[in-house]
Amino acid sequence: MPAVWVPPFLVACLASTELLSVVWGLFVVRGMIMKLYSVLVLLACLVLASCQTMSKEECAIADWRVIGEQDGAAGYEPQNRFARHVKACAKAGVAANQTLWYQGYQQGIPRYCTPLNGLSVGSQGKSYANVCPANLEPGFREGYDLGQTHHRRKNHINSLESRIRSLEQSIREDEKLLSDGTDDRRTVERRIDNNRRDIREIERDIGRQQSELRLIEDEMQDFRYRAAPLSQ
Repeated sequence: MPAVWVPPFLVACLASTELLSVVWGLFVVRGMIMKLYSVLVLLACLVLASCQTMSKEECAIADWRVIGEQDGAAGYEPQNRFARHVKACAKAGVAANQTLWYQGYQQGIPRYCTPLNGLSVGSQGKSYANVCPANLEPGFREGYDLGQTHHRRKNHINSLESRIRSLEQSIREDEKLLSDGTDDRRTVERRIDNNRRDIREIERDIGRQQSELRLIEDEMQDFRYRAAPLSQ
């Protein structure tokens, strides 16, 4: 942290009192606040940059049909996505071509709305913007819902495993208290026993969840086999 200059007369006046430490503390706090402010400004700039769908250079050479096809294949909600392109390119003085973009979008959306891609999107925990046309919606949705079920089950198992790690850490801390000779030994031992019991219960729950996860994965494998011809 850069040095903060304090007038000599002020130091002399405060040297014999506790006010010097108080004033210096205020300077330190002010420096921390300025650092925090700088970090927040940097983060805000990064967020704003990430919200821009296209750079000025990309806007200048944009092939709007190709961009629309890419957006469709990625499953973006069309109105919001194109509006963001318009906003990004307006800063570059470039007008987005909605007709060409939408033509490309219509070409790209069938690549997104396949049953296998629905399974992939769902298993990654990604959201679905309800963009698939009526004839492709059922297959995509079946895969997506199955993938979401798999994703939620895995997340639940991860949460249980995290809980076990937390309990194990608590046990280690309590065991250290015992080795250091805590005065309340009985309470600490009881807490360790309770945590070990909780761990055993969670481990049994994890076993059940993993069995169900394997069934879901078998169902996913069967779905891939059935859906492969539909996704070509």
